[in-house]
Amino acid sequence: MKEIRAFIQPHKLNHVTMALLEIPNFPGMSVIDCDGFGRERTQHIQDYKPFLPKKRIEIFAPEQLVESIFQTIMKSAFSGQHGDGKVYIIDMLEGGRISTQERQADLG
Repeated sequence: MKEIRAFIQPHKLNHVTMALLEIPNFPGMSVIDCDGFGRERTQHIQDYKPFLPKKRIEIFAPEQLVESIFQTIMKSAFSGQHGDGKVYIIDMLEGGRISTQERQADLG
């Protein structure tokens, strides 16, 4: 099991979501509003704030879906502009389902 964590432009969320829903057995996702900045920073003359709005997507997926999900996000979030975002793949050791109290490594 892996976590796919993506930071994308807010206006790309709908496009990314629709593309992910086309993946068979897509496990679902969480979306969080966040602000941040990377290596490239916008320069504003007045009231400089380096933080830009982003959407953070979190997906926990079995190994066989990870590559498909990763590639789908990379393609559907792409605009060719600086600040399109980033996608990370993170090992998930184990998780727990609160309603049933089960705890396991492959908690799909």
